[in-house]
Amino acid sequence: MAKANVKMADIAQALGVSTVAVSKALAGQKGVSEELRERIKRTAEEMGYRSPKVLRQVKYKSGFNIGVLICERYVGTSEAFYWKLYQELTAQAMKRDCFVLLELLTETDMNRMQMPKLVTENKADGVIIIGKPANHYASILRKNWNRPVLYLDFYEDDLDADAVISNGFFGMYALTNYLYECGHRKIGYVGTLSATDSIADRYFGFCKSMMSHGLSVRPEWVLDDRDLETGMDVPIAFPEDGPTAYVCNCDYHAARAVRELQEKGIRVPEDVSIVGFDDYIYPGLCDKGITTYSANVPEMASVAMRMMIARLSGEAGRTGLQVTDGELVIRDTVRKLDL
Repeated sequence: MAKANVKMADIAQALGVSTVAVSKALAGQKGVSEELRERIKRTAEEMGYRSPKVLRQVKYKSGFNIGVLICERYVGTSEAFYWKLYQELTAQAMKRDCFVLLELLTETDMNRMQMPKLVTENKADGVIIIGKPANHYASILRKNWNRPVLYLDFYEDDLDADAVISNGFFGMYALTNYLYECGHRKIGYVGTLSATDSIADRYFGFCKSMMSHGLSVRPEWVLDDRDLETGMDVPIAFPEDGPTAYVCNCDYHAARAVRELQEKGIRVPEDVSIVGFDDYIYPGLCDKGITTYSANVPEMASVAMRMMIARLSGEAGRTGLQVTDGELVIRDTVRKLDL
């Protein structure tokens, strides 16, 4: 178990070496062998040693280096929402005199369970992961690293992990309710359900609204929007005899739905209504204002940064999932039907 206020003398005593040797090893100075340097570093980490610099950071809750990890598959136009989250995290860190270091996770690294350089080279005091990586990579990283790890916009099976998400379930419930209030009874869902937890959570919110109004969810109206293996877009297979409205798992795919329907000669919202989620879309993807549920990105980033700094500062507090609420934003893609 880590000892409180571990000093260099404690490490020296544990290894049977001089305090000077410990000091040189931890400072990266010459005068000790590489083998001894590694032993000293490993023992210091196991004992919970904190350098004077780190102790000053803890005291003033500032000066931390916070790593941000994003999967490469999420950094294209389709997931521009994550760039917005990253920018907000950077802004929140600056307010607290902290620094953000970004690293992209490749599919190869995740499949091989190769830990990021921010971790292996000890460049980060803690890590925030934006978007769910593949193969339980996030949980494995967290369990094998003794520094704080926080999940942003997803969660894993390790329910005691710190995580911050938007209220996808309620947001889609509210959006589907709005479609019902506008007279829609035949409603479909666009989103590959097994791709991410957020897509599934939003789908369940959609199902809850449908159920509460006595409406059936028709499996042929639940449409994939991406390939499970690669995460790349696939054409949305709109049925000929389709619904009057579609609930889309995010604004990007709502914009795709608008464009692909228009290419088929189907007008939005005159023929089919569309709603999205996030309230963020890459400029130029859609010529219509999408009715959506606005995820409160500044609040998500603020909560995540507060939790991370609290962990780095050793503050006691509740761990687990934190859910932030947003609001409906009514724009141009929903038509009210005459009942």
